[in-house]
Amino acid sequence: MAQLAGTTDTYDLIGLAEDVEDVIWNISPEETPLLTMAKRVKVTQTLHQWQTDALAAAGTNAAVEGDDSTYATATPTTMLANYTQIFKKTVMVSGTADAVRKYGRKEEFAYQMMKRGKELKRDIEFSMAQNSFSSVGTTAAARRSAGLESMIAGNRVFPATTNTVGTTAGYAAGLWTAPVDGTTAAFNETALIAGIEAAWTDGGDPSVLMMNSTAKRAMNTFAGASSYAGVTVNQSRSAQGAIIAGVDFFVSPFGDHKVVLNRHMRARTVFGIDPEYISFGFLRPIKFEPRAKTGDAERGEMLAEGCLIVGNPDAHFKVQDVS
Repeated sequence: MAQLAGTTDTYDLIGLAEDVEDVIWNISPEETPLLTMAKRVKVTQTLHQWQTDALAAAGTNAAVEGDDSTYATATPTTMLANYTQIFKKTVMVSGTADAVRKYGRKEEFAYQMMKRGKELKRDIEFSMAQNSFSSVGTTAAARRSAGLESMIAGNRVFPATTNTVGTTAGYAAGLWTAPVDGTTAAFNETALIAGIEAAWTDGGDPSVLMMNSTAKRAMNTFAGASSYAGVTVNQSRSAQGAIIAGVDFFVSPFGDHKVVLNRHMRARTVFGIDPEYISFGFLRPIKFEPRAKTGDAERGEMLAEGCLIVGNPDAHFKVQDVS
């Protein structure tokens, strides 16, 4: 039916009020599983050092009665270190931008600083979970804190025995070097169990398996998991059934392991982590620092300084170069 002539409708009106939701929808992920797991410690220098040691291998120990003992020089401890990295996010908002009426927030400066705080935590997580190298820095180059990928050099396994390229130099001359990537192969259960066994043999308990979504999807196809894939569990007569389509817990011959997803890891690496030997050392904790005004604008920075501390790298393992 056509509109009658002379009808005033919304297309004719001037000065219609806006209809804007007074909320800002932001679905960007905020979780930082590695940083959340890590113990917080206080460091007092830009170079933080710690020591590792190991017992001699167990073996036959039988002494002759009345024998005079001989003595060997004790094996010294090993010193490891990491440099603190400065993490910084900045905000500058004009006085007018703060004064005008806005939807979803009252003060623009406070809203932007809230966002920067969350972004800063994600940047710290990224530094911890990636193949970051360490660097002392200069007056023209920033100090760098090494990431976990670079610090696990002993207990590393490959998903394929044909990989002869990928390397991890580890710690030398006071620095951690970034790994060299090799040829990738499909993530598999054999490689995962080999990594768990390597850390267990050294005395670790890698109770957390941390990985990107790519490796998690591959893990869902493991033999034990695939035998239950698609199975419907009848929870009760009044509840819907649950379909098993993923792996959240892995039981190996060496213990139980929780599977944790991490968006900030490289898809080509899987970590086996003993939480007892993961810390983050803060030289300066996360805090807001106002800066002097320049013109008609308010300025400020969200700052933190610290480094990843891996108490003993051999407590952990990584599966390197997975596809």
